[in-house]
Amino acid sequence: MDSKAPSTAFNPDLDWSQVRETVRMLHAAIAQIKLSMTEGEDSVASLMDSFTTLAGRTASIGEAAKQLPAGAEKDTIQANILAVQASVQSAIIAFQFYDKLTQRLEHAAHSLKALGGLVGDQSRLFNPYEWKGLQDSIKSRYTIQADQAMFDAILRGASVEVALQLMVDNKSDQPPEDVELF
Repeated sequence: MDSKAPSTAFNPDLDWSQVRETVRMLHAAIAQIKLSMTEGEDSVASLMDSFTTLAGRTASIGEAAKQLPAGAEKDTIQANILAVQASVQSAIIAFQFYDKLTQRLEHAAHSLKALGGLVGDQSRLFNPYEWKGLQDSIKSRYTIQADQAMFDAILRGASVEVALQLMVDNKSDQPPEDVELF
C-alpha cells in the first residue's frame, strides 16, 4: 500500500500538476469566503437581536412617555425616541444590504467550487460544452439583474474594472431598490 501524498508545489515530483495547484488555490479561496461568511453571520445575528430588543424597548418607552403630562421633558423624550427609531431603521436597512453581500459571497464560493470541479476533471477540462454548462449554471444562480449583467460583460471579455463600472452606471439609471422595513 503506497501512502504517498500527491505532489504539491512545496514537494514537486513527476506527478506535479498545475491543475491540482489551481484547484487547491480555488479551495483556499472558498474556505476564506466561507469562514468570513460564518464569522459575519454570527456577528450580524447578535447585532440583529440587539436592534430588535432596542426597537421593542423604544416602543415601550414611547408608550410610557404618552402618559406623561405635556411639557419640555415629554417633548425631549419623544424626539429622542423618534431619533432612535430612525437609527434602528437605518441599521435594519444595512442588515438587508449585508444579506445581499452574503448572497454574493455564497454565489462566489459556489462558482469557485464548480470551477475547481471542472478544472480538476481531465475528461471535462477541454470540452467547450462543459464550460458553457458551467457558465450557464453560475449565471442561473444570480438573482440580481445587475449581477447577471456584470457576469455577461465579463464573459464577453470585459475587464473586472469595466464590468464593475457597468454595474455602477446601471445602478445610477435604476430606481432605488425596494428595501423592506420591519
